[in-house]
Amino acid sequence: MSLSPDFDEIIDRVGTHSSKWDEMERIYGVSPRDGIPMWVADMDFRPPTCVQAALEAMVARGVYGYWGDSAAYLEAVRWWMAQRHGWQVEIDWILTTHGLVNGTGICVDAFTRPGDGVVLMTPVYHAFARVIRAAGRRVVECPLKLVDGRYEMDFETWDEIVDSSARMLILCSPHNPGGRVWTEDELKRVADFARRHDLLLVSDEIHHDLVMPGHRHLPMATVTDLPVVTMTATTKTFNIAGGHTGNVIIGDPALRAAFMGRMAALGLSPNSFGLTMASAAYSPEGAAWVDALTAYLDGNRRLFEAGVSAIPGLRAMPLEATYLAWVDFRGTGMEQAEFTARVEREAKIAANHGPTFGAGGEGWLRFNLATPRARIEEAVVRLTRAFGDLQ
Repeated sequence: MSLSPDFDEIIDRVGTHSSKWDEMERIYGVSPRDGIPMWVADMDFRPPTCVQAALEAMVARGVYGYWGDSAAYLEAVRWWMAQRHGWQVEIDWILTTHGLVNGTGICVDAFTRPGDGVVLMTPVYHAFARVIRAAGRRVVECPLKLVDGRYEMDFETWDEIVDSSARMLILCSPHNPGGRVWTEDELKRVADFARRHDLLLVSDEIHHDLVMPGHRHLPMATVTDLPVVTMTATTKTFNIAGGHTGNVIIGDPALRAAFMGRMAALGLSPNSFGLTMASAAYSPEGAAWVDALTAYLDGNRRLFEAGVSAIPGLRAMPLEATYLAWVDFRGTGMEQAEFTARVEREAKIAANHGPTFGAGGEGWLRFNLATPRARIEEAVVRLTRAFGDLQ
């Protein structure tokens, strides 16, 4: 099979039960017939051929019973973390959840009690707050500081915000929606902050493979001696989110036992399709595909950032990781409703609304760049036209 992916291929996803395409009109009023979906964080690309081949072999057998013997899958996870991230993971540290939103929910359930505070560095991935609140816990928002167009951590302010009722900190690394790759010094300071406030450190690293050239992701567990609950997945990396399979990696035996206890109480067991795809993806062929992907995404990033930042009043935050561009519209002088209407009604683009990411998201929109370059070019043209009166 060819190892050269065609990321320029236009794949018709309308009517395929795609959340990104088939829910766009209902939620945003943007028709998939002439709109561009740049909201849900999945990619409009086919996964590597090794993933497709593994599924085809499974279908050819025609038997879909309970999954058993996870040795190959666990070894694939261990190999990937060592080869791609320099992190030596033991097999028994790896637990499997139905994706990482599910993993987040189990962490909240296992390690906190109703009424406890869970710290988020906002703006940040909106599902964290949704899960925390649904579980009867409190969201403690620690706003990131905007410095020269990029986010930095503000520990002095955060020390004043966090009180003794907080029990957990969820770190988004790399950061979504800001696209920051946190440095080793920043990660160590996060660990010191967690230690000062006696917070369990949960690190969501789902975007850890999607790093732009010139940047390097460091697993939080490799830079601190604190116990860390690390969440990773093949789903974002390889565009197989429908498989709903996540890895929760816990080196500390007591924390791991508590997490496993909640999984057992909820009756969770692995999804055979998701584990089949993950086992195939974490391979040398999958690694080569990711290298090609990140180079392509970097091209999309450069095109989009240059085009958007040329529009008076708009500024795209420099993207260091993920494929999610965070765009500041505050320079237009418009209220959120006005510039959002221009994007949705005039440009016919669906993008995530900034306030859904928590404090600091006001005045921003998030755009998904993981789509063929022709769509990125068209999106820039449409945005330029929609804000043409500002030229």
